Amino acid sequence: MKVLFAAPDDIRAEWHAPLTAACPEMELLEEGDPAQFDAIIYSAGGEIEDLSPYVNARLVQSLWAGVERIISNPTLTQPLARMVDPGLAQGMAEFCTGWTMRAHLQMDRYRQDGVWRSTEMPPLASSRAVTILGMGALGQAVAAMLKPIGFDLNGYSASGRAVEGVRMFGRDELAQALARAEILICLLPDTPETRDLLDAEHLAMLPQGAWIINAGRGTLIDEVALCEALARGHLGHAVLDVFRAEPLDPADPLWAAPGVTVTPHIAAATRSESAAAVVAENLRRAMSGRPILHLVDREKGY
Repeated sequence: MKVLFAAPDDIRAEWHAPLTAACPEMELLEEGDPAQFDAIIYSAGGEIEDLSPYVNARLVQSLWAGVERIISNPTLTQPLARMVDPGLAQGMAEFCTGWTMRAHLQMDRYRQDGVWRSTEMPPLASSRAVTILGMGALGQAVAAMLKPIGFDLNGYSASGRAVEGVRMFGRDELAQALARAEILICLLPDTPETRDLLDAEHLAMLPQGAWIINAGRGTLIDEVALCEALARGHLGHAVLDVFRAEPLDPADPLWAAPGVTVTPHIAAATRSESAAAVVAENLRRAMSGRPILHLVDREKGY
């Protein structure tokens, strides 16, 4: 099969060997007659403005979980699959668990300033309510890692579909989900419904002193409202791994905003060594007419 690799040079250099090893029957090309390609492997930065000439492509396989940069292309008619990589899910779960534990144990209280704060003791995890916004593959991976620790776990998704060990809230129950979020983990995708979802009104629904960990999409939070809620003491802290524009400008006020920790979009990296097998499986499915894994719903945007 002939596959176009639409990606920046650094991505092609990193992924070429793992992809060809995982799918040796594939001829991976950087250019050619659009009509000759059976599929397209896509990475942000390798945009194709006009996908209509790729009339024989049976699949556009994204290397990333987020597909907002390609799904808006009006010439995209081919099936589009997002990346669901076991390594990505593991990394996301570890990132969110680490920051959840830091928030829960209130580690930042114990400044090395000579003050013996022996009365400042955190509750047990069973008394700490954690809410996960977005209960897809990544949200469920985070919940699975947090559950054995014993947290009071709550989840929010549009469907409100049941998840074992998690109290679930649906589309019309966001207020209830936020009210239970002493620690709020944000993993929602970027869609018209989720943009600026956490505005001043919704941030005010969080408990006093709540922490926010946003590893989903930067468009989810109204940053001005967030900084105001932190400044007046309603929120305890915000860990932000994703932003509307990346890399975050060195002059952006978030770098110096009190109560904000900036991390450089490291929560869930797609690892070529594990993700290449996912790409290979989907290419074989597309070529044989079998159902494609992780197919994007165009209306939902994920």
